[in-house]
Amino acid sequence: MIVELNKSKRERQMSINATTMQSIGLSIKSFFSLCKPRVTSLIVFTAIIGMYLAKPAVEAMPLTLLLATTLGIAFASGAAAAFNCLIEHKIDAVMARTRARALPTGQVSSMQTMIFATILGGSGLAILYFYVNPLTMWLTFATFVGYAVIYTVFLKPATPMNIVIGGASGAMPPILGWAAVNNTVSPESLIMFLIIFAWTPPHFWALALYRREEYAKVGMPMLPVTHGEAFTLLHILLYTIILVAVSLMPYGLGMSGLIYLVSAVVLNAIFMAYVIGLYRQYSDDLAKRTFKYSIIYLTLLFAALLVDHYWLI
Repeated sequence: MIVELNKSKRERQMSINATTMQSIGLSIKSFFSLCKPRVTSLIVFTAIIGMYLAKPAVEAMPLTLLLATTLGIAFASGAAAAFNCLIEHKIDAVMARTRARALPTGQVSSMQTMIFATILGGSGLAILYFYVNPLTMWLTFATFVGYAVIYTVFLKPATPMNIVIGGASGAMPPILGWAAVNNTVSPESLIMFLIIFAWTPPHFWALALYRREEYAKVGMPMLPVTHGEAFTLLHILLYTIILVAVSLMPYGLGMSGLIYLVSAVVLNAIFMAYVIGLYRQYSDDLAKRTFKYSIIYLTLLFAALLVDHYWLI
């Protein structure tokens, strides 16, 4: 009898432990999702490219600097994303694309999100200040304010050109990476900034086109909602042409060589094919594929910059 009671007690304890572990795992996953990991990973990636391009190819990157910069920028970016989720959680609850996020579903509370984002952002800025340099910290802080406050609070609900103006925050990572290494902002880092800045409108408007009904439902003045499909498609085409020109600047100014040039020409040709096809005969499916390719485009373009930088070692 005693053995059976002990066995039953152990089973209950194991069940409680298993439930506790599942709850902890769900909480970690929920908080992690607030950081928008896909967006943050692209931000960190372009920042790292900025770091490596800031050093001569023959010089090794200090591991401590690489780790501190990566963690600091990742934490600050994740905190900005969490604040964005907090500010827009009522809108997210209505839109199909975002209604499964942690805040709308009640997996985390607004207070928990606020505390999490504050600790994460503060930790990231502290890492950058003490282990990288003050310039990188202040530039990262300005980027944080630009996205979490200026873009999310003021621009996004106020103007259909929100993504153009607010895109400056998303284009900052290469400058942050460059500043982390050289403690300065250079023309080369500004060129990388311009590439992402020009890339952002066609990237985001492709998404906004096939999600325009959801944005209209929540009263968000995205360009397809306020000016219609044809107007948006024209602007996607025009901004993509600007992107093509800007993306060739690294070669034109001697910042990169033939490997980057060939890669940029091929990637631009594919992007233009998507955009022209979209402009000629719009479909939601093509808009989705254009949006997905735009992410591949930026990733490979910056990877080509890195490969080109180290090719002759």
